[in-house]
Amino acid sequence: MTEILEDRVNTRSGESLILEVRGLGKIYGPSSAPVLQGLDLEVANGEFVSILGPSGCGKTTALRAVAGLVEQSEGTIRVNGRESRGPSTDKAMVFQGFNLFPWMTAVENAAFGLEIQGVSKKERTRRAAEYMALVGLSDRLDHYPSQLSGGQQQRVGLARALAIEPKLLLMDEPFGALDALTREQLQGMLIDICAQKGLSVLFVTHSIDEAIYLSDRILVMGANPGRVLETFDVTLERPRLENWRGEPDYVELREAAWRLLDVKAGGTNVGAD
Repeated sequence: MTEILEDRVNTRSGESLILEVRGLGKIYGPSSAPVLQGLDLEVANGEFVSILGPSGCGKTTALRAVAGLVEQSEGTIRVNGRESRGPSTDKAMVFQGFNLFPWMTAVENAAFGLEIQGVSKKERTRRAAEYMALVGLSDRLDHYPSQLSGGQQQRVGLARALAIEPKLLLMDEPFGALDALTREQLQGMLIDICAQKGLSVLFVTHSIDEAIYLSDRILVMGANPGRVLETFDVTLERPRLENWRGEPDYVELREAAWRLLDVKAGGTNVGAD
């Protein structure tokens, strides 16, 4: 069920990688302890990989470094075979906060990334409307964020990321602020979209259950400094049906991840919700 990351790197060397991170390190300030040190990870084309770990282990810092929003102190990040040190059209990020502009309509918010790229208004509106329909909001195009629920606002954020048609989708606890029912609905929607579009995803979460439900692989991180402790393959078949928590593989994986987090990573603010 489990494999150390070094062994996993060797077994995946022949696969087509959309993301390859080697020796990633990050230090904030000359006298600070490293937030990340020697972090290795990879995502194959079409793969869904989750990063799971306690608060303060550097999960979000790693994700933001891959997104190009934080400059790494050491190491290399390669996206689609090319070194990547800043934002690019190959990757898009969905944040935990909705980050919508209150003066823009939903479709205008969804089109914002395309506007930054210089896409014409007609084309960006068409593409934004297409992805708004994909996330189930074709009837909310002209609504403002204040007129949308939290789940609907996060769908707009997802549509905005998808509209630029990235090769790699980066997601930082995108459902963490939502109620349990809305969270499960959006998890199901995300799985459907990933299957339909063949997306590659790197997903940060505190929830063991969320990681298992969504992922092909789970990377468990520890803190001080942030690094990958172990990699778990998720062997549950897709699609994951309503009784997926009753599968023996789920029970075994959840217990193994929980033990690792509790013993090696400190278990702080990590749950199974």
